[in-house]
Amino acid sequence: MTGGPAGSAGSARVEHLVTSGTFDLDGGSWEVDNNVWIVGDDSEVLVVDAAHDAEVIAAAVGPRRLVAIVSTHAHNDHIDAAPALAARTGAPVLLHPDDLPLWKQTHPGRLPDGELTDGQRITVAGTELVVLHTPGHSPGAVCLYSAQLGVLFSGDTLFHGGPGATGRSFSHFPTIIDSIRDRLLTLPPETVVRTGHGDSTTIGAEAADLPVWIERGH
Repeated sequence: MTGGPAGSAGSARVEHLVTSGTFDLDGGSWEVDNNVWIVGDDSEVLVVDAAHDAEVIAAAVGPRRLVAIVSTHAHNDHIDAAPALAARTGAPVLLHPDDLPLWKQTHPGRLPDGELTDGQRITVAGTELVVLHTPGHSPGAVCLYSAQLGVLFSGDTLFHGGPGATGRSFSHFPTIIDSIRDRLLTLPPETVVRTGHGDSTTIGAEAADLPVWIERGH
């Protein structure tokens, strides 16, 4: 696990953890490193994607109130630690309902605590994050955008170098392209993109390559 501050603005700041485990889908299993993002201040925080290790994430949250555990989508590597973290902290797990079929593959006996909807606003430490429904990588994939922080938490929808993978069940390449073009590339170009895996980027850095992604088909 690695971690540390990843930028701040106003009263809230963004903290970063990397946790490791497996991604399992369609009968395959792959070792992955996941970015876990913690947004808030010294009193309260929100966790974006409780991946792999509830104990490590809970330790990073510490005594602060955990407002919510937001799941950008329901692939197992982004939600496997969510119920355990919720049990430790009392925080609700939030997911877009279109990803319930994927969620149930990992947690068949435990539903999320609440739904994410397009345009929903979540406030933590005086900072507002807007839910953007960005299907394609999965049907219920979402991103979180904070104009105050100048940050987009993109889950597996947008990465440095292109869109999230669409070669497996529940995914669709034309849909993720529509989501990125219509919902994300319209944000200010200086917006920092905090991704679900790997390095951060900016909207402006990625926007010019949209035609390249469409041409290559992934």
